[in-house]
Amino acid sequence: MLFGTAQLVSVFFSVSSSPMVALGSTTIDFTPPWLKDLAISLFGMNDKLVLFICIGVVGAVVSALLGLLARRSYRLSAAAIILLAAVVAVAMISRASTGAGDLVPILLGTACGLAVLKWLTVLASRIPGGIHAPGRAGSSRRDFLLASSVSLAAAVLAAGVAKSLTAARNAAEAARAALGLPEASRKAAPLPAAVQFPMAQMPPFITPNQDFYRIDTALSVPVIDPAQWSLRVHGMVENEFTLSFEQLLAEDLVETYLTLTCVSNPVGGDLVGNAKWLGYPLRKLLERAVPTTGADMVLSTSVDGFSASTPLTVLTDDRMALLAIGMNDEPLPLEHGFPVRMVVPGLYGYVSATKWLVDLEVTRFQDKTAYWTTRGWSAKGPIKMSSRVDTPRPFARLPVGEVVMGGSAWAQTSGISRIEVQVDDGDWQEAELASEASVDTWRQWRFVWPGGQPGTHTVTVRAYDGDGQLQSGQKADPAPDGSSGWHRLQFSVE
Repeated sequence: MLFGTAQLVSVFFSVSSSPMVALGSTTIDFTPPWLKDLAISLFGMNDKLVLFICIGVVGAVVSALLGLLARRSYRLSAAAIILLAAVVAVAMISRASTGAGDLVPILLGTACGLAVLKWLTVLASRIPGGIHAPGRAGSSRRDFLLASSVSLAAAVLAAGVAKSLTAARNAAEAARAALGLPEASRKAAPLPAAVQFPMAQMPPFITPNQDFYRIDTALSVPVIDPAQWSLRVHGMVENEFTLSFEQLLAEDLVETYLTLTCVSNPVGGDLVGNAKWLGYPLRKLLERAVPTTGADMVLSTSVDGFSASTPLTVLTDDRMALLAIGMNDEPLPLEHGFPVRMVVPGLYGYVSATKWLVDLEVTRFQDKTAYWTTRGWSAKGPIKMSSRVDTPRPFARLPVGEVVMGGSAWAQTSGISRIEVQVDDGDWQEAELASEASVDTWRQWRFVWPGGQPGTHTVTVRAYDGDGQLQSGQKADPAPDGSSGWHRLQFSVE
């Protein structure tokens, strides 16, 4: 009942006042990198759902234990509930966007939980085995079971109503739907006609918004009214200033195609996507701020407290690093950072692609550390060249005859110049490349294998970048700076 009531009341406060969100976010904060990678590898983008389920199961077990303890001593059980509430409260106030007023839900939830515990304890005491009233054993049990059922139903109902009210109050979705994106002053070049190979199971060159991967630390998507949004630019700069969303829309916006990659993406993984982005060059924003001598990093911070450390040189050179407001000709989806996020070519998202952006601090690597840096990940995170086989699928069963293979490769800021494929342990053979959209996007490849004898076969792929450098074949796990190695999969011909 404590959690159900607190969850219901939290819809009228900040997102982080939700006990489930607060506990989940704190759990993520203390999760070691190896466990984070394991969760992503096992559950992918369902990792947050699994975390919520685990918290719910643990909560149910703890509630049962507290109920058993209350039959022996109400005071000890009540003290345990207060201690649990204190832990949740500490988790809440540790979030960057939480104020003292956001403790109201857990306080009301605690009061309600204690009241229900007292009620159930009194009813339980009348059952034989406790302090019971003679002649009323049957009715006492019925009263207790009825009260327990009502309490459970009320808790579930409160959680359900909380979810409904949260969805109903999401004015950000309405604001996004009403937002008309301005025309870009510099449009992206038209895509070459041959940028996509028309093959079964090949991913589209442009990843639809609903299919774009999402890996972040936000258990509940932040709700931001663009009319109230602002970006603070400060730190080691000559000119500190604050930028409103209206001012951002009035700037000379540009379009660019850019592939984003998660540092947790394993070799051959799908935590990568390509989209057309609309935004304002971070280079121009920093020119206005005028960084001072000695600055070498920009610490970007999300409204939920997440931070990323991006080398200053990357944001001030000629690459298309953006304050993005649009994705594939739409305003940013809520889960992808609405109203404003960063997208930066050449760097993994954990050091560059901050969503729900509200703060940019120009500083130094030696003075500040970002969210994942403090958890053992590399501070700079350049994307490693990578290639993968998209078709055939692993363990596919194919008919005898010609086998058409294909996949994707990326080497941001230099592009892909060549792809080689090895079938079984044969010679490396050059694959056909689709047209290149830009050096900052992935590139598709295709290879036709005449076929061989029925049986089990393997295919391995490797890439060369625009400078002719071969992709590393050395195997490395995602932590601490991205995976590496040649993608290899098995299929059969029969």
